Amino acid sequence: MNVAVIGLGYWGPNLLRNLYEIKSCNSLIACDKDESKLEKIKLRYPTVAIEKNYRNLLTNDRLQAVVIATPVSSHFPIGQDFLKAGKHIFLEKPFTQNTAEAEKLLQLAEEKNLITMVGHTFEYSPPVLKIKEIIDSGELGKIYYISTSRVNLGLHQKDVSVIWDLAPHDFSILFHWLEAEPIRISAMGKDYVQKNIPDVAFINMEFASGCIAHVQVSWLSPSKLRRTAIIGSKKMLVYDDTENIEKVKIYDKGVDYKDPETFGEFQLSYRSGDVVSPYIKNFEPLNMEMKHFLDCCGTHQRPKTDGYNGLRVVKALEAAEKSLRNNSKVMEMK
Repeated sequence: MNVAVIGLGYWGPNLLRNLYEIKSCNSLIACDKDESKLEKIKLRYPTVAIEKNYRNLLTNDRLQAVVIATPVSSHFPIGQDFLKAGKHIFLEKPFTQNTAEAEKLLQLAEEKNLITMVGHTFEYSPPVLKIKEIIDSGELGKIYYISTSRVNLGLHQKDVSVIWDLAPHDFSILFHWLEAEPIRISAMGKDYVQKNIPDVAFINMEFASGCIAHVQVSWLSPSKLRRTAIIGSKKMLVYDDTENIEKVKIYDKGVDYKDPETFGEFQLSYRSGDVVSPYIKNFEPLNMEMKHFLDCCGTHQRPKTDGYNGLRVVKALEAAEKSLRNNSKVMEMK
């Protein structure tokens, strides 16, 4: 595959590095409006071609796919341009800035028989994949609720709220684990630092299965926290992405309710057993994600995190943002 990376800000260079290391990537083009960023790439990767204006790539017949890591407001126009030019597209999260844009890109991709993929990198992460195996095995039992915290001090964005910046990670992970989208969403948040740009939010979701989820996201926290707790009817699990070794721990803990056999009071039986940290393979999620994208472009198979995967996250982000700006009104998902 001949690929171009559009946008060399915070995340673009990481995408380019992984593509550079993949054998099936024959040639690479780095594209950004900032010449200083292009110069840095050229110094580190002398064989990578550089381009300042992405529009010059639209007529490049050798170019087959593009990886777009620009601000979300530009995802739709750039993605649309390349789809119209007959190129497969990979868009960093979030897929687009609204549902209407996502649906237009998907319709265009289907008309052109092209691949659309979204950068939900955590769905390729070893701990997340392992937890999916554990949930599917039934070891945790029926999932009662999931609570996540993704907080840090910074980085404040200028164009999107903390919901659009951080929540895509947790939304994509939750929907992947539960194989479902929420039926209701509500959110509460505040804009403490920049007016009209919420920097802290608490999001609640309900799923048709009865499972509920709480997602906390913030740019205002004294320490970095990436922690998820999954409470099941049989066991409980904690996933701490800041841990170096034991990122996932399974707790053989629970409580059983027993109806009274006579007129006596009901009984609760609490269980506290072993704590197990399962073995988890170690590999770079971004490398697997880029390989998957190139494979899908070459074979036309449907990507694991395709445009529809991106669409369902955008729908949830829209609903959460709307709830936040309407006094935490509960939004019914269609």
